[in-house]
Amino acid sequence: MNRSPGTSSSSIKEKALSLGFHKVGIAAVTGVESTEIQRLRAWLALGYHADMEWMTNPKRQDIFSVMPEVRSVICVALNYYTPYQRPEGQEYAKISRYAWGRDYHKVMHKKLKALTMWLQEGSETVQARYYADTGPIQDKVWAQQAGIGWIAKNGNVITREYGSWVFLGEVLTNLELECDRPHTQHCGNCTRCIDACPTSAITKPFVLDANLCIAYHTIENRNEELPEEVKSNFHGWVAGCDICQDVCPWNQRFAKETDVSEFQPYPGNVAPKLVELAEISDRDWDQRFPASALRRIKPEMLRRNSRVNLDALKNKDEG
Repeated sequence: MNRSPGTSSSSIKEKALSLGFHKVGIAAVTGVESTEIQRLRAWLALGYHADMEWMTNPKRQDIFSVMPEVRSVICVALNYYTPYQRPEGQEYAKISRYAWGRDYHKVMHKKLKALTMWLQEGSETVQARYYADTGPIQDKVWAQQAGIGWIAKNGNVITREYGSWVFLGEVLTNLELECDRPHTQHCGNCTRCIDACPTSAITKPFVLDANLCIAYHTIENRNEELPEEVKSNFHGWVAGCDICQDVCPWNQRFAKETDVSEFQPYPGNVAPKLVELAEISDRDWDQRFPASALRRIKPEMLRRNSRVNLDALKNKDEG
């Protein structure tokens, strides 16, 4: 369909920024994903998705199966960085920055819903559907195509302005919009993320094996027991892992404190004690993590992750 009055690319970007998004770009859907689809298929064939079966959803390989009428993808990014630093002591549990404050899904969805409603305002022909890590969309691929940033060697999207401390979202629409140029790659010869990973989860540049990833095992792995080669290298992490982001030069040089108040850390999320989380009750877990992305990590998983770290420290001392 043709572009409607009042819904030009420039007006959409202006609206997105006024809603609090820090970056916005637009990608066309024609001829975009062929190479990335092949990469996804190869990654899945290697079993690098571990138990994340939703990654095998065929819709992820065909955006038209998600929304047949889609003509453009409006991509947004929201900076979530806060300048707090974790204490050095081994007695502390480490929680990934993305989960320090309010659940990013709730924050992103509120803004994306407002943008979608604005797009459809006064028109019965405009179709729009939004996602924020919640649908079969290759969000990183589309963010790169829309000029938001580039997919780095650790698999994260890096932006020039905020590093990789950003959440990504998309609005699929049947509007034919003027699109941005895809972002170019700026990792160069740097391999800091690959070198820093204690489990060698980044098997080669741009390829991550979830079976070896600390973030996967602390967040997604529901098993009572974790693989030996991974749990001996947790290094205090109980919820996600920021190692490959912490060492990234782009993050060290360009991280900026977010202006989104909801992303400020909840009390206790920056420096929790391993011994406390190892014994946390279901009730305390429920009260401690309200409206938090950490609710994906069930209390028995949080206890397991904490005990894995305590066992590693004990074995280290005995060794």
